[in-house]
Amino acid sequence: MLIAGVALATAGFIVAPTGVISDSVLLFFAQCLIYAGSIFGVSIYIHTKFAELKSKFDTIEEGGIQ
Repeated sequence: MLIAGVALATAGFIVAPTGVISDSVLLFFAQCLIYAGSIFGVSIYIHTKFAELKSKFDTIEEGGIQ
């Protein structure tokens, strides 16, 4: 999705009128950035929470918490 947004924004510079990007292309590019950011953000959040949970289980297995 991110690649499609970048490709469309780049194509906006090439097609006539040259150097002018349409508002719809900018809107699509912004939506691609928001989508990619949300996917990466959720992925990082979930990975962090699983790492915290794993460290708690490792501590319990070592006998650190009764």
